[in-house]
Amino acid sequence: MAFNFGGAAGSTAATLTAPGFGAATTTAAAPATGFGFGSTNTGTFGGFGTTTTTAAAPGSTFSFAAPSNTAGGLFGNTQNKGFGFSSGLGTATAPGTTGFGTSLGASGLGGFGGFNIQSTQQQQGGLFGQQQSQAQPTQLYQQVTALSAPTLLGDERDSILAKWNQLQAYWGTGKGYYSNNNPPVDFTQENPFCRFKAVGYSCVPVSKDEDGLVVLILVRKEADVRVQQQHLVESLHKVLGNNQTLTVNVDGVKALPNDQTEVVIYVVERSLNGTSKRIPATTLFIFLEQGNVKVQLSQIGVAMSLTRTELSPAQLKQLLQNAPAGVDPIIWEQAKVDNPDPDKLIPVPMVGFKELLRRLQIQDQMTKQHQTRVDIISNDISELQKNQATTVAKIAQYKRKLMDLSHRVLQVLIKQEIQRKSGYAIQVDEEHLRVQLDTIQSELNAPTQFKGRLNELMSQIRMQNHFGAVRSEERYSVDADLLREIKQHLKQQQDGLSHLISVIKDDLEDIKLIEHGLSDSGHLRGGILS
Repeated sequence: MAFNFGGAAGSTAATLTAPGFGAATTTAAAPATGFGFGSTNTGTFGGFGTTTTTAAAPGSTFSFAAPSNTAGGLFGNTQNKGFGFSSGLGTATAPGTTGFGTSLGASGLGGFGGFNIQSTQQQQGGLFGQQQSQAQPTQLYQQVTALSAPTLLGDERDSILAKWNQLQAYWGTGKGYYSNNNPPVDFTQENPFCRFKAVGYSCVPVSKDEDGLVVLILVRKEADVRVQQQHLVESLHKVLGNNQTLTVNVDGVKALPNDQTEVVIYVVERSLNGTSKRIPATTLFIFLEQGNVKVQLSQIGVAMSLTRTELSPAQLKQLLQNAPAGVDPIIWEQAKVDNPDPDKLIPVPMVGFKELLRRLQIQDQMTKQHQTRVDIISNDISELQKNQATTVAKIAQYKRKLMDLSHRVLQVLIKQEIQRKSGYAIQVDEEHLRVQLDTIQSELNAPTQFKGRLNELMSQIRMQNHFGAVRSEERYSVDADLLREIKQHLKQQQDGLSHLISVIKDDLEDIKLIEHGLSDSGHLRGGILS
């Protein structure tokens, strides 16, 4: 046997009679080979086990059984570091035996060297159904160990490594090294320590399985899909086998980010008796997910197909009760409490920047679609308002025309009646009409009846018009104190102007006197010279 996990070195080939994991057998182990997992020979890799010469213990189909007198197992004994597997993957008949042979810390480890895994206590091994003293460490345990207490270097550098692992875990990327004995743990955005997480809300699907709606994501632009919609329908009909009883219908086309388009389709099946029904969404989806069908869909540009059927109350309850992977249950419960409309919205986790960017792009796309729809509605409203104004104007025009036509018809009827009754005496009914008209005329002309009231109303209207004209002339009113101050100020200005005029008059008299004196002195000088 090429890989003899736990067989003796000098035994003969075995006849395996137990096909299950952990089933006991009484056969001897196969001869040891170059790997020597638990054999007397160290082999090429230095022998992963101690020297044993006993027959193989009861093992499984894959001979994952260790010798009965070995000191410990590869992953079977309690360890002070690393993974800490308490027992092996195979059964054993004596204490301390495990599925993968002896401890890696034993002598004769060979080329790989010691991994510093020390056995502290012998445990009884077992396969999957046997009692084990310590379970295999989970991924969460590995992550916690990498973030809190890595033992890779054995000195103060492990604290720096722990901080680096914490940073990677917060970002949700990278590998966390924490032990020489175990592989590094991968930090993904789903790990519970990733900080870039949030919870949003999406609409709960309302379509039923009987509606048969299936969503196809095409790697094409919306405009191209709308232009080639008929070609797409024909291609999908070919994918369905060109069945004449099946008809492909497009329920809606919507643009998605990254030049993708969402097309919602349903298939109608028509029977021979003339009735028709829709193919259920799950049935159509299962057909589209077949390998050969997916290849044909990819050739026409379909990248993904999915269904959006409503959730049953049990499914919705289970979805809300269990928090998604990597999301804190407290945050999930708070998101359920903060749900603005629990009947129509459901909380959805957003992990990482890519998911946030995707939702942001979808939100922008939906906002653009809403704005486009709002613009269309606004244009329709404007057009309707114009049509309404035109209609109102036409109605008023038709009313005036109707009134004119009514008057014309009345005039024609009067003239016709006059011509028809010419030469005839006044009849009794006409006499009654004349009496009624005279009565109405007298009532209108009575001073205390309608005519007097009309005259009174006319006089009141004239008075209101007169008072309105007077009020329109007296448009401004000034307070008495303010008017007094204005008068005083104007009086002071008037006094100042009077004083200034008197000063100017005095100056003018002085100038005239000076001029007269100058003229007299000039005459005296002329007489003396002469």
